[in-house]
Formats: sequence, C-alpha cells, structure tokens
Amino acid sequence: MSEQVRRVVIVGGGSAGWLAAGVIAADHQIPRVPGLEVTLVESPAVSPIGVGEGTWPSMRDTLRRIGVSETDFIRECDASFKQGSRFAGWSNGGGEHYYHPFSLPQGYGEADLVTPWLRDHAAAPYAELVSYQPQLCERGRAPKQVTTPEFAAVANYAYHLDAGKFGPFLQRHCTARLGVRHIVDHVARVESADNGDIAAIVTHAHGRIEGDLYIDCTGFSSLLLGQHYGVPLLSVQPQLFNDSALAVQVPYATADAPIASHTLSTARAAGWIWDIGLQTRRGVGYVYSGAHMSDDEAERTLRDYMANGAGADAAAALSPRKLSFRPGYRETLWHRNCVAVGLSAGFVEPLEASALALVEFSAAMISDQLPATRALMDVVAARFNDAFRYRWERAVEFLKLHYLLSKRCDSAYWSDHRAPASVPPRLAELLGVWQRQSPSRYDFYRIEEIFPSASYHYVLYGMGFRPQLPPVAERAENAALAQRAFAEVTTLGKSMLAALPTNRALLNHLQSYRLQRI
Repeated sequence: MSEQVRRVVIVGGGSAGWLAAGVIAADHQIPRVPGLEVTLVESPAVSPIGVGEGTWPSMRDTLRRIGVSETDFIRECDASFKQGSRFAGWSNGGGEHYYHPFSLPQGYGEADLVTPWLRDHAAAPYAELVSYQPQLCERGRAPKQVTTPEFAAVANYAYHLDAGKFGPFLQRHCTARLGVRHIVDHVARVESADNGDIAAIVTHAHGRIEGDLYIDCTGFSSLLLGQHYGVPLLSVQPQLFNDSALAVQVPYATADAPIASHTLSTARAAGWIWDIGLQTRRGVGYVYSGAHMSDDEAERTLRDYMANGAGADAAAALSPRKLSFRPGYRETLWHRNCVAVGLSAGFVEPLEASALALVEFSAAMISDQLPATRALMDVVAARFNDAFRYRWERAVEFLKLHYLLSKRCDSAYWSDHRAPASVPPRLAELLGVWQRQSPSRYDFYRIEEIFPSASYHYVLYGMGFRPQLPPVAERAENAALAQRAFAEVTTLGKSMLAALPTNRALLNHLQSYRLQRI
C-alpha cells in the first residue's frame, strides 16, 4: 500500500475524460517532468451526450490552466459567450421573466441591498436593480471588446459550446501538447488486485492496461465505479422529477441572426425548454418528467416552441433526439483506486448547467490532491468524497428552489414540486430563515461553494419570494452605500452598452482575427 502513484488511467473520453486528462497533465507538466503518465482509453463507438452545452465562468480558468487558446476554442467548438440565464414563465406561467447573471450584485458584501430594494424600489426586478448584466443580455451584447485579451472580461462570462466538437478539440490539445497517451479501444473486462483495487483494464486490441489510479469517465454506464465496484446511484427523483429530454439542433433563419448572450430557460407544463445560441445554430431541448408527460406530448410541446421561432415548416423538418437519465449521484465518488468524474459520478438535470462545472471541480481537486502513494490515496479519497457529497447536496437544493418557489398551478408537475415531502430538509429550514434575513455566507460557509449566496438572491427574488424583514432601523451608512450601488449599475450599464459589440459581431470578428494572448 506504499507504492508510488505514477500511472493515471482515464477510461472514457468526451468532455469529462479530456478535461480531467488536460488538467492533470498540464499541472504535473507531462512529459517534461518524468514520473507521471496519463493514459486515456476511449471506445470508438461512444458519442457525447451533449445535453445543455452550457458552462460556468470557471471554464475560462480551466481552459487557461491547460494552455488552450481562447480564440482557437471559440473557432473550433462553435462557441459563443454566455453571461447568465433568463428564466421565462417559471414564477406564474405568464409573460414574466427574471435573470440569474454571472456578475455579483454591485456592492455585494459591502451593503445590505435587499432592505433598500424592498423599501424604495420594490417594483423593480431585483437583478436589474443590482446588476448591469441583464441589460447586456437583453441587448445581445458581448462581455468583452475586440481589444480585450483572451480570457479577460469586461463583464463576467462563460460559454455555450458544441459538446460534439469540444471533446475532439481537447483531445488534439492534450495529445499534441500535454503528452497524454490516447488509446482507442473497447474495454473487455476489469481485473482486480488481491487487495480489491483495480489492477488493470483489459482491452480488445491493446490487452492489459495497468494503472495506479483509475478515473471513470464512462458516462451513465459507469463501467468502473458503478458496474465493477457496484457503488449505487443515490436517486434524487423524489426531489427533482425530470428524467427525460428531447434535444434538437435548430438552424438560424439567417446567417446574421442575433446570438443570445444567455441561456433561455422557458418553463412548460411538465418541465422546461432550454434555448442556447451557438455561432452556427441553436441548441434547443425540452427536459421533462416522464411521470407527468408522455414522450409524444413532450415532442408536441417542443415543436410548438420551435415553430414560434423557426416557423412551422422548419420545425416540422427537425427530428429531436430522445435522452433518458436517472437523476442522482453515486453514493461514493472515490472508492479504493477509482474515482468517477462526469456522468459516471452522477447527473441531475441541465438546469443551471452544473454538469461541466462539477467535472472541472473534480478534475481540479484530483490534480491538486493527487496522492503521491497508494497509502495516501484513502485519505485523499475521503476528503474528495466529503467535498463532492456536499456539492451534490447543495446542487440538488439549489435546483429544487427554482421549482419550489413557482406559483404555477397549470399541472400536477408544478404542484407536486411544492409537496413538503419533496423538499430537502435543509432547504426547508433555510427558507424559514430567509423569511427574516437574506441568504448570506453564514448559510454557505465553505470556501468553494458550488452556488454562492448571491445566486440564491437572484433566484429567490426573481421568483417573487419576499422576506418579512424585522422592523430594525436601517443604518444611514448602509442606505447610502446601497443607493450608490444602484446608481453605479445605471451608469455602468449605459457605458457598457455604448462600448461593447454584439455577441454576433465579436464572434464574427474572431473568425478572422485573434484575441491577444495574456
């Protein structure tokens, strides 16, 4: 149990496998520094799932960490800029909407913004009062200028991307520049060592491939952690009902059609529709509960949505792809010398685009905490399991909040989401606390929270939740700080709208010119 960890074997490619390979190889300077090998084995017959195609701003740090050019990434992955999400029809099913932008509220952490908002500006949408970013999204603006260097931002941003192109892009970078060994082959079986570790995977054409640490990136099949070790999936379907999705690629009506600067999430009777603008097409899909709606009904709902934007004839010609999943995550994420990353670890649903973010966080912790010896691996595994159980639990609570606060009563789907038995106990407790005070760092106390308290502000107050704050006199200093922040939002919004190009204009520019490398 004291052997050095020198051979990392990643089973499965796609976004999860290649992000894990890239982060580990870049951090540990393979092949310039001898001592560690990274091998990725992927089947030639598995295609990426590609649900959602959205990321968080953390993806900028990850791509920079592995040495990718942002310009190349945007060109080769059909990527566009994303500055947040717009939720339509979630609160009451009417024409209402709210934003969850990527920028923190102006003055957040310096002043209590909620009290003066409720007292003086209650008619204004919270996000639009405290953040300039909804204005940029409404006007289709990019988050940076043509002179802004790669990965730098004027407004905080992430990406929308083509998952089918992202994996191959990462593969080329990892093999050509980071020294990752790539094997395309089918895994025939998994061999166990006497101590219960995985000793090797046996492939059809390349035989035995031995490793010291195995990373399971085999998707929903979870070939290593799920099948070989039998680690069960903890279902979250009692809290989050969606288990099906219909996805389709929708062409733009014209080559110069605007590209949305946000993910559009539109609530429907038994789920919600995502609408993501890439450079050459839109990715559209309906994620829904099979217990509340049939596949045929779901397809009609999706086609009705597409017909409003693409026209009835264009919508009729498209063929949605059906995807099924079991919402949940593995009871243990790292068992013995095997750790799961990506869909093999779990999947809840594409709401708030947490899937790729969890891949990034997993890859980063594995690389940062990579055990030097097998004896240390169990210690690292215990810490990893604690961190990611916490993150999965918080993700479930945050997603549930979107449904729980809805006042929609047009279907059993929405009323069932409000049933007390479906509410995670910790979330129920927090909602009681938030009746009297706003979400804060005391509710989310870990250094690397998956969703910070500011995100809860955007969703709570965007969905119409109004706290009954105690009648305590507000400090004059706080009132002045808040009003100054509200004024800064107006000023910044005007200046950014005047200075920033549209999403389409900047992306077109990058087809011919490169952003400056930092």
